[in-house]
Amino acid sequence: MKSFVSYAALIGLAAGLLAPGAPARAQTASIAAVVNGTVITNADVAARTRLFALSAGLPTTSATLQRLKPQITRELIDQSLQLQAIERNKVVVPEAKIAAALKRVNEANHLPPGSLQKKLAAAGIPLSTLVSQFRTQIGWTDVLRKKLGPDLRPTAADIAAEEAAMKKEIGKTQYHIAEIFIPVENPADVANARRFADVVIRQLRAGAPFPVVAAQFSQSQSALTGGDRGWVQPDLLDPAVRRIVEKMPVGAISDPVRVAGGFEIVNQLGIRQFGVGQRTTLSIRQVFLPFTKPFAGGQPDAQQLGVLQHANALRGTLHSCAQVEAANAAAGSVQKSNPGPVDLTTVRPAAFRKLLSSLPLGQPSEPLVSSSGIAIVMVCKRETSKIGLPGKKAIEEMLINRRVSLEAQRLMDTLHRDAEIRIFATP
Repeated sequence: MKSFVSYAALIGLAAGLLAPGAPARAQTASIAAVVNGTVITNADVAARTRLFALSAGLPTTSATLQRLKPQITRELIDQSLQLQAIERNKVVVPEAKIAAALKRVNEANHLPPGSLQKKLAAAGIPLSTLVSQFRTQIGWTDVLRKKLGPDLRPTAADIAAEEAAMKKEIGKTQYHIAEIFIPVENPADVANARRFADVVIRQLRAGAPFPVVAAQFSQSQSALTGGDRGWVQPDLLDPAVRRIVEKMPVGAISDPVRVAGGFEIVNQLGIRQFGVGQRTTLSIRQVFLPFTKPFAGGQPDAQQLGVLQHANALRGTLHSCAQVEAANAAAGSVQKSNPGPVDLTTVRPAAFRKLLSSLPLGQPSEPLVSSSGIAIVMVCKRETSKIGLPGKKAIEEMLINRRVSLEAQRLMDTLHRDAEIRIFATP
């Protein structure tokens, strides 16, 4: 179960979404770069730079924005190359996939259905910017899968070999990490990329949500999952990253690590001995009571205070998971009452994990306040099982993701090598 994401984080997610401009726009805006004939305007760069600064909590001074522009321009160049590859490969992203992605954003931010567009509009961000980002991310993944063709899906022998390798790893340490990869295509860009990485790290350590920043700016395939790579064994990490990860405590964020092709920022999410120990899985139910406008801390307004009073009164009436489900339905089912099986080890932040681990079965939690509403949670069942090897389906998916990630780096290198890219001095 994921922790609440702030409204500021939602705006941050939208920050990385401005698609490069069309050639026609060059008539009314100065040009920042041209990628195989596609124009990126300085207006594109300025808008995305400002939105990133706002989402990361940076001051939107001219000096700050100017410092970010070189790396933002590079990000937009990469997006242009990806969009062109999507078009050349005649990849069409189904609207259902985009709708599902938008739904996940709504749910992650505890927003009532249909309210996302209003909130983005209030911040001066058209919903189309968010749709554009999802279309590019999904379409790019489809391009990679298409390029791999029959080589994408591992054979039974591939899966058996991976399973045999995993058996040798039982009892060895694994790390649950998230990453942000900032590419360096040209040695002349190293300094700009390093400065940008330093800015990102400062804001992450100041509280900017890692998954949101990763979704915006990471150039690895894990960006689609907020940078989360899941549990990995040390020998699958870049040697420089491995040396850092093996020393990091859980929750720490690394300094920029120089790796092949760029810089990597790593967030240590967990440490375990592979295949050893027990796993606790929870069945939970929740009722979510929404605010009409985001709560930013401080003194709540009348509506927010009313929701809190209602939550306290409602809590005393909840004595079973069925009653929690009924209460959530009565509140409009803004969020799902049943989020599905919850692996306790993946719950963040640690305070919420501790609450779920100690909350007696069938007892409602205290009201949990987020920026967009109040939740009351009940644990219906706890099951403890021995940790073993993942199933064949999970191994297959892991091998597919590994192949897609390798193909992404190879294809981006090819696209850059074959592209005609001109970058103009920014005003």
